[in-house]
Amino acid sequence: MAHETPPQWDRDMCQRLRRGEATALAEVYDRFASLAYGIAQRVLDDEEFTAGVTHDVFARLWESPHVFDPARGPMRSWIAEEAHRIAVDRLRRRPGVGRDPDEVAAKVRAASTAARADYIVTAMPAPLRDALELTRFQRQDCAQMAERLGITEAEACRRLRLGLQLLSSAHRYTADAATPAEGS
Repeated sequence: MAHETPPQWDRDMCQRLRRGEATALAEVYDRFASLAYGIAQRVLDDEEFTAGVTHDVFARLWESPHVFDPARGPMRSWIAEEAHRIAVDRLRRRPGVGRDPDEVAAKVRAASTAARADYIVTAMPAPLRDALELTRFQRQDCAQMAERLGITEAEACRRLRLGLQLLSSAHRYTADAATPAEGS
């Protein structure tokens, strides 16, 4: 499950990183390495490149802690965006991939959509995430989900609908902000 962090945690961690506390970096890594790795893996589908991206995200945070500003959003979002940015850059520079710009763009779009969907699911409120997980992975319908969660069937359906609406926004995300998503 995702680790939800309060804004104060982000501010405290930012201060500790700026003071050069190695234990702060270890805490951030423990909490968010799987997020960075998962996003990079979706883009690159290569263990070696993915591990390098994960390393680079945390190395950048350690070497330049001022790049993260808690006033602009949570550390989780910064790490996800940084992992995606570095992974896309690596994909574009990978030997043999850059020969066909349309192929690279298609890979970036597909990986961006998948990474965004992963991020949306992990960042959504727990009740919505639980509803998606129960229906998708445990194949429960709204009545079964309601019984398991101790809520009404209408509430179970509402949570599922809201979760799916959030998840459906993943396809509108683009890796390059200058390129509008299809249908926008």
